[in-house]
Amino acid sequence: MASGGEGPSSSSSSSTPHKHTNRLANERSPYLLQHAHNPVDWFPWGQEAFDKAKKEDKPIFLSVGYSTCHWCHVMERESFEDEEIGKILSDNFVCIKLDREERPDVDKVYMTFVQATSGSGGWPMSVWLTPDLRPFIGGTYFPPRDHGRRPGFKTVLTRIMEQWQNNRSTLESSGDRILEALKKGTAITANPGESPPLAPDVANRCFQQLAHSYEEEYGGFREAPKFPSPVNLMFLMSYWSVNRSTTEGVEALQMALHTLRMMALGGIHDHVAQGFHRYSTDSSWHVPHFEKMLYDQAQLAVAYITASQVCDSTNTVVCFLKQSGGFYSAEDADSVPASGGAEKREGAFCVWTASEVRELLPDVVEGATGAATQADIFMHHYGVKEQGNVAPEQDPHGELQGQNVLIVRYSAELTAARFGISLEKVDEVLASARARMADVRTRRPRPHLDSKMLASWNGLMLSAYARVGAVLEDKTLLERALQAARFLKEHLWDADRQIVLRSCYRGDHMEVQQIYPPISGFLDDYAFIVCGLLDLYEATLRPEWLQWAEELQLRQDALFWDHQGGGYFCSDPSDGTVLLQLKEDQDGAEPSANSVSATNLLRLSHYTGRRDWLDKSQQLLAAFSDRLTRVPIALPEMVRALMAQHYTLKQVVICGQRDAPDTAGLLATVNSLFLPYKVLMFTDGNPESFLCQRLPALSSMTQQGGVATAYVCQDFTCTLPVTDPQELRRLLLDGPADAQTD
Repeated sequence: MASGGEGPSSSSSSSTPHKHTNRLANERSPYLLQHAHNPVDWFPWGQEAFDKAKKEDKPIFLSVGYSTCHWCHVMERESFEDEEIGKILSDNFVCIKLDREERPDVDKVYMTFVQATSGSGGWPMSVWLTPDLRPFIGGTYFPPRDHGRRPGFKTVLTRIMEQWQNNRSTLESSGDRILEALKKGTAITANPGESPPLAPDVANRCFQQLAHSYEEEYGGFREAPKFPSPVNLMFLMSYWSVNRSTTEGVEALQMALHTLRMMALGGIHDHVAQGFHRYSTDSSWHVPHFEKMLYDQAQLAVAYITASQVCDSTNTVVCFLKQSGGFYSAEDADSVPASGGAEKREGAFCVWTASEVRELLPDVVEGATGAATQADIFMHHYGVKEQGNVAPEQDPHGELQGQNVLIVRYSAELTAARFGISLEKVDEVLASARARMADVRTRRPRPHLDSKMLASWNGLMLSAYARVGAVLEDKTLLERALQAARFLKEHLWDADRQIVLRSCYRGDHMEVQQIYPPISGFLDDYAFIVCGLLDLYEATLRPEWLQWAEELQLRQDALFWDHQGGGYFCSDPSDGTVLLQLKEDQDGAEPSANSVSATNLLRLSHYTGRRDWLDKSQQLLAAFSDRLTRVPIALPEMVRALMAQHYTLKQVVICGQRDAPDTAGLLATVNSLFLPYKVLMFTDGNPESFLCQRLPALSSMTQQGGVATAYVCQDFTCTLPVTDPQELRRLLLDGPADAQTD
């Protein structure tokens, strides 16, 4: 992710005085601040707005979005900056603006209503509520004025005002009926004594459903638009790990690896500054929606490093982990073109004209056929065309006319052959060209950066740094993982109240700021941080992070566990302003927090010896039995947790001195392999250590002959100890064959 400290920003605040300023100017959310100068009397979500609606008996207009949402920008420009519409809104409604990334709990409730009543959803979301927060009408984007048969926003507002005056009871009773139906329809619960479904059957069905939606030529799981879907890729590699000798297992692995390769070659991958854009608008991963989201970067880093373990090669890893400390949320798709003009354009920061490339890379490459320049080689390799390489049908607004989205069109070997130069020379020329272009890009107007820092997404990044650093044995990445964990503990953990905080913010002088009162964390904040801490422990073997993971899991259980039906609610069930108590039942752009929690509980039960966490994991999976059985493709991350339960986690115990070379050799062996069903533990023989206190059996495991020693166990029934890394590798690789016969 961009650090936000380089280059001019195309969204930097102007010193020009504003005609209007509303109370959102006091907020820290970048999305709310984008609306601080609308001629609308906006309120943030909170008691002040609720009290006003009740006192004046007015309906609430709730507008939900996020700061890098393209159509949110469009609706703001067209409707919320319109003086006439602003007056209608302010005079007749209590207007609330909500950042869905700050309050995913509120967003989920009303998005569930909008999808149920309109058949679709998305952002910006527009919902009208009674003063007691019950929805009665909802939609998404509205154009400002009537267009054909589609009513404009002004017409919609007028009709709702008329209905509120003349037909209020019908509106309210209709909304109540729908809400009650949603409460029943969204309930996810286990019957008493119910067990989770059988893992091999569910996993096979999940594989078949993914195979059915797989697009063979370029990978991915639909024609277009195409999303990276890391949860699908991680499931496929895990499925292969226990089905290596079957045609289905081999096919699953090829689906994952081909998708990862095609994405890395495509325009969805930022070849100049690294990282991945949000999704591709076409089936070949060429022209993306240029927004970048932190959760994509984190999960794709893990997917690529996992592929490198599977292939026994680190060449497939796309290195785009750059920042330290806390991580910002997103970078916008739109920015002001470097060529000038006030109007932002999609992708302006990332695209290139052929003349720009020629001007930037004029040097003749020594020994190249036909006195080819750096530009000739670069343009050939990355598909740059004089007239631009974006087809008109991929550019409905004409924003990319004459521009090129870089996409690898030829292998390095073919490019070398085309220009009669060595493979090493091609790599050198392309790397030099990318570095020069990256430098030029830093001087372009930057897209807007959403500089809020979310606990959940920072938890995902913690996992990414820990796992990539462990596999690559990269001390710099591991130190950044430690910095990320310290950041979470310092800025997003309230030690006095023993709660995670949802978000913190970048101040005007790059300091970290908090709002008051701060937003309490949600289920995904706890689950993703716990997962990150477990990964950090396995990468660094520092028990203080395991201890914090244990503390956070206990708090998560106390705050969100459903004692009647099993599983976790997404938000605190005691919050009366959230009308539906939902359990997320889909692994989408992010894994669902219940899916991640199922695995966290299982891992923690092995680290702590707590049987109740193993039971909780099983109860959680039982609560989702129906969904897992019918449409496992909706929950591939939860299917992975179900498989982990079935195949039983191996305990890999290393006995030694933490920083000794022989210990490092055994750890490097473990980390070089893709072992989805294992926990890694370390003991230095101290009976007072965190792990030995919880797992007394560890005290009997000692070094053999004074050198670092590994034990591979299931339920602490262990193989003979080994001291040789190659012997350990053989032991670990034999595991999946055993598991398959389970």
